[in-house]
Amino acid sequence: MAFEEIDNLPIYWNDHEDIGMKLYERFGDDFGEGKIYRIRFTDLIEWVLEIPNFKGTREDCSESHLELIQAKWVYEWRDNQ
Repeated sequence: MAFEEIDNLPIYWNDHEDIGMKLYERFGDDFGEGKIYRIRFTDLIEWVLEIPNFKGTREDCSESHLELIQAKWVYEWRDNQ
């Protein structure tokens, strides 16, 4: 598999790290740790559903997925500080 194809792989709700990386790519430093943990889950769901190649559905989402996504997004933010 070529490296270019990796970005085209489907993403699902349990791909927390990939989603966190995509959210950091989208928002960068606009959201720090405190802001990330205060995001409403309704907004977070919409942002995840907008990620290119995201194949999950709103119905498959759970609170635990969203909490893990927030944590991975914070780790990604910290790695880039």
